[in-house]
Order: sequence, then C-alpha cells, then structure tokens
Amino acid sequence: MKAIIAATIFGILMMFASILMKDKKAMANLAIASLLVLFGINIWDLISTPAGSSQAYFNNMLSISYYGQMFNTLMTGCTLLYALLVSKEIQRVGAHVAEYFALIFFILCGVYLLSGYNNLLMLFIGIEIMSIPQYILAGSDKRNLKSSEAALKYFLMGSFSTGILLMGITLLYGATGTFSIAGLAFLQSGTISMMAVAGILFVMMALAFKVSAAPMHMWTPDVYDGAPTPFTAYMATVVKAAAFVAFLHLFTYSFGNVSHTWLLVLSVITALTLFVGNVTAVFQQSVKRMLAYSSIAQAGFMLFAVLASNTMAAQQGMIIYAVAYSVATIGIFAVLMKMKDYTYDGFNGLAQKEPLLAFVATIFILSLAGIPLTGGFMAKYYVVMAAVQTGQLMWLVIFGLLMAAISVYYYFRVIIAMYFKQGNAELSSPVTSGDKFMLILTCLLVILLGIAPQLFLVNI
Repeated sequence: MKAIIAATIFGILMMFASILMKDKKAMANLAIASLLVLFGINIWDLISTPAGSSQAYFNNMLSISYYGQMFNTLMTGCTLLYALLVSKEIQRVGAHVAEYFALIFFILCGVYLLSGYNNLLMLFIGIEIMSIPQYILAGSDKRNLKSSEAALKYFLMGSFSTGILLMGITLLYGATGTFSIAGLAFLQSGTISMMAVAGILFVMMALAFKVSAAPMHMWTPDVYDGAPTPFTAYMATVVKAAAFVAFLHLFTYSFGNVSHTWLLVLSVITALTLFVGNVTAVFQQSVKRMLAYSSIAQAGFMLFAVLASNTMAAQQGMIIYAVAYSVATIGIFAVLMKMKDYTYDGFNGLAQKEPLLAFVATIFILSLAGIPLTGGFMAKYYVVMAAVQTGQLMWLVIFGLLMAAISVYYYFRVIIAMYFKQGNAELSSPVTSGDKFMLILTCLLVILLGIAPQLFLVNI
C-alpha cells in the first residue's frame, strides 16, 4: 500500500516539476531518483510481508499478497532499468518530459492494483488507471502523424474492450450477486448458469485484448509502430506483464473450479496467438514492427501460465516470464533507439562499427528466442512445464514449440544482419560510456535469469 501512495505522490510531484523546472535533463534525473526511492519502498513492503500472507485494504477490495509484492518490486525494478536506459530518448520525444514520467508513475499505480485486486471493481479501476496514460503516451509525439493515429486507434479499441469488460463484470454480478473474487470462487461446475459462463467469456475477451492475444491483437502492430519508441518499450513490457498477472489472478482464484467452461476457448486463443504472432513476424521488414508481432507471440507463451493457473509452476512461470521478457525487450528497444534505420538493412555491419552494441543486442535476441542460458529459455521452460502438468494441453505444448522454432528465423535475421552482412549501420545518437554500462548490466541480468532463476522466486 505504501508503494501505491508513493507512486501517486511522485506522479503529482512530476506534474508540478513540469511547471517549476525547465531543464529536460533535470526533470529526467528527478524522475529516476523518484523511481529509485519507489523501488526501495517496494523492497520495504516486500520484506514486511511474510511469505504466504496478504494484507487487505479498502474493505478487502485490495489484498496484496507476498506474491503480489514480489511482482510489484520486480516491475518497479524493470521500470527503473527502463528509465536509466532510455531517459535520453524520452527527452527527445518532446518538451513535456516531466509529464511523460508522471504518466509512467500513474501507470505503476495501476500495475500495483492489478497485482492485488480482490474485487472486480478494483480490477476495472486498475486497468483504467494503467490504460489511460498509455493512450496519452502513444500520441505524445505531436510532430508525427503516425503517433496521433496510434493514440486514436488505441483509445477507440481500448474503450471498446472496456465496454466488453464491464459487460462481463455485470453478467458475473447478475449470476453470483457479488463482485468479490472470493465470492466468485464459489462457482461450481454443476450449478454454473449460462449468465456466469457468458460473463467469464466476456471478461476473458477483454483481458485478451489488454495482453494483445489473437484475434484481439489488431491494435498492437499499429500502436507499437506508431507510438514513440521509448513508450512502445514500456507498453510492451511492464504494462503487458501486469495485465497477465491480473488475468492469472482472476482465473486462478475465481474460475478455477469451472475451467471446463473456458479452457478450450482460451486454448484456441493461445494457439491462434502463437500462430499469428510468429508467422506474421516473419514477413516484417522493420525490426520495430517485427518486435510488435513477436510481442504477440510472446503473449501466446504467457497464456500457458493462465491455462495452467491452478499450479504453483504457473505462478512461478509468470514471474520469471514477466521479468525475463521485460528486461530483454527493454534492452533490445534501447539498442533499436540508437539506430537511425529501423529496418533489418539498418543493422547491416553493426558488429564492425559498434561491437558492444551488436553483442548485447545478440544476447537480448537470444533471450527472446528462448535459447538456453538466457532468461527467455527459463521463462518458456516454466510456463511450458506448467501446461504439461495439467495433463490436458500436450497438443498445445507441441504446437507452441513448433512456433518457437519459427521465431528463431526472424530473430536471427537481426543477428545475421549485424555479423554477416556488409553495410554501414548508422546511429541516431552516440553510444556513451553510461549507455554501455547500462546495456552490459541489462545483459548480465538476462544471463542471471537464465542461470539462476530461483533468485527471483524467493518464498514463492
């Protein structure tokens, strides 16, 4: 709870900083210092929450468990890493640097609510607090028509999905007479009504939109491609991870008893997400757009954890996947933002011109592809094992592994361009010693996640 209050205060502080401060670098430094304090507060909250316990607030509408505190701490850490890596790029987006960081703090408030909501109304509030700042950030580059188009598409599609979510919540309330997650848990397979089934499916579709699962993924490529690249990196990582944790939380504690009503539908959505994301990414010529489609494919693997929501491996897998995917994606976007040309040809010969940049980019790509000794491999291992333990999803696991093999092709195109093609890769900005330090640190985190993932699963 302290972290939610602190994030709100820091968001308001950044709003006032935009009035009192004119120097962009000073605004960014203030935001990074505030994120560092917020990270410390999250660690304090985590240490003060015993494993297996939870703390209830607002008449039990919010119940933050040790698992939720761990997720909040890791996502705040990823946000701090993101700010350290791309703060210079955020300063180049426009003049309103403090407002950009204020919106990021408000997004974190939504993330914290989604990790511990105990009521469907709190789920709705958390999603909206997290989503509305994203609509603004997507359209923050006023000099770029694609940015305005991305914001409009995101807002319209997001509003539509919010309506679907509210309809689902209404139907569930009509069927059960409660908004409480614990109350919904009393749904029994023998007595569930069609109204409740419809409510579950409506909520599923709305959450599938938030995590960009097919066929509710149509907004993702245009929004990720049109939005300023620094904000695309954040939308594709921490925000998506928070939506997945909310998805997992609801389907574990409320709908686990009636999994037969939604398991097949979600399995088909997962298969379609894996297929559309991976196959479409193969045909992209822009690395940024390829990463947008690959984020859809990564969502397909994260859905394995939701399908296996009744197992401990699913919760552990969600934590590992959220961190590994976020760190590697923030890293590769940090490299991408240094490039002048976002196409594959723009990476030609990068290894000769900037060997360190090419090396860290390779590590990030290997992690996203799920190659051993990287965090991405362990993330995929945990969620796939969770699905295998259910005993019902072997066909989907095999299909997922085939799709992972396809992903190697489009990920490795970047590595081939950097190391095996001749060219003169142009940078949009010089790579400073500070940039190199942060990229190496991010690279080491990716490797640490691949070698010792249990360090991020203490008492879970």
